[in-house]
Amino acid sequence: MTAVVPVRVEPEVIRDTSPTFALRGVALIATLVGVVLTATASRYDFFGDELYFLSAGRRLDYTYADQGVVVPFFAHLADLIAPGSLTALRFPAVVMCVGAVVVAALIAYELRGSHRAQLLAAFTYGTSSLIATQVALSTFSFDATFTAVITWLFIRWVRTREDRLLIVAGLVAALDMQVKWMIPLVWACLGVGVVLCGPREILRRRALWIATGILASAFIPILYWQSQHNWPQLAMGSIIGAEQDATGYGPIGFIPQWLALAGFLGALLLALGFWGVYKLESLRPYRFVAVALVVMTAFVIATHGRPYYPTGFFPAMFALGAVCLMQFERKRWMNLALVPIIGLTVITFAGSLTGLPLPQHWRTQTHTAIDLGVRSALFGTTNWDRMVAGVAAGYDTLTPGEKEHAVIMAQGYWQAGAVEQFGGRYDLPETYSPSRGFGFFGPPPDTTTTVIYVGLNTAEPELRTRFDRVERLGGLDDPIGIPGIDRMVAVWKLQGPKQSWPALWDSMTTLYFDLGHWQDPRATTRPTR
Repeated sequence: MTAVVPVRVEPEVIRDTSPTFALRGVALIATLVGVVLTATASRYDFFGDELYFLSAGRRLDYTYADQGVVVPFFAHLADLIAPGSLTALRFPAVVMCVGAVVVAALIAYELRGSHRAQLLAAFTYGTSSLIATQVALSTFSFDATFTAVITWLFIRWVRTREDRLLIVAGLVAALDMQVKWMIPLVWACLGVGVVLCGPREILRRRALWIATGILASAFIPILYWQSQHNWPQLAMGSIIGAEQDATGYGPIGFIPQWLALAGFLGALLLALGFWGVYKLESLRPYRFVAVALVVMTAFVIATHGRPYYPTGFFPAMFALGAVCLMQFERKRWMNLALVPIIGLTVITFAGSLTGLPLPQHWRTQTHTAIDLGVRSALFGTTNWDRMVAGVAAGYDTLTPGEKEHAVIMAQGYWQAGAVEQFGGRYDLPETYSPSRGFGFFGPPPDTTTTVIYVGLNTAEPELRTRFDRVERLGGLDDPIGIPGIDRMVAVWKLQGPKQSWPALWDSMTTLYFDLGHWQDPRATTRPTR
């Protein structure tokens, strides 16, 4: 009888077939984007808001009239490290751009996308027109990346169910509250997406409500400041909407601008992302992201907001689109179709970095606010030094006794920021402005008897209602210049304020910013302090 020898059966080795993170490729794309953006960061002159952030950074506070402390803090840091350097000023925005590129790839990885999908998502964001918008120092520079990080954390929670991710998302949202106050809307839109599409299990997680509480607690000091200053942020919504209507065709022009920010390849991936979350079983758990983008876009259109407000969701949508596109990677027609789209994307990206701003001698005269918006994009805002030189020339006409109790005042907060930035070479006194956030820095001291005022040349009638003596000292009116900078600009000498400075300031401060080419019928000069 033959003995039966038991045969040992080795257990089957279960290999993880899920993709790994394309670390080297993503690192290469992110590094190239960072190097290129840093090298070209100074091609545009200062934008008006950047000058304001520098001024706000010189007056650091825990919050401001229309944004948090983060952007002024980094502006202040750049001003300390490398005064006057555009590259240093914009480097934090470059870092945020690079971060968004990496997050787009991380989201593709969480969606179980292949290396190609991860690299495509990173490449798409890194070559989109959003980069050109995000690289200037602004609240959007930080807000877009923080929104992308929050979305990534929600997507990772769907895959892993690790509740600590929700807590981290709440902390990131609280940090974003110190940048721009759009993040509660982002949080709410994600919530609407979850309620409509799931996974509704997240609503039962205590971690989500702790995270929401963290975000809400970050809002408390901001609400206190707003309540002490007559709620300026509430009034800003309608004013920004009117500006958007004037310079960007309002809701009619929203979607074309929105798609232009995505770029050729980005627009394709947006479409595929929407298609994929409803058609592909593997992507359906992430439908809430697409719904959140739709809800936020609809809200921004309805309130006449800026086209870039909802684009913090673009990294996630690019990742969804890239994963979806890989479903067709073996189809020859798809590969052939991608070639011209990628080519156009690269050409557009390279062209925007090397061809813009256009040569200044190509400028033409602006007639409308839309012209002004196009001019800013194609040529930037230039000749700040000419305006400041005009202010200095006016200041030099004062006697030594007048200079002892004189200040500079600017009609617009851009002009005020420019005077502070470039006025040091002329030894100008303190600068004040009743415009927007600058107005909340306070009025001139009570000892002020003489003001050198710079503003649009249409401001004189109003000035005569507030001062006993108004004398025009000079001006700038370059036909192809920019209103408020080197066109339609006048400099006055003001004396004899008809009220005390605190009372006069209360009547002068306004959130309305006169662009020189339009008049907002909803604008008000009511006290905003």
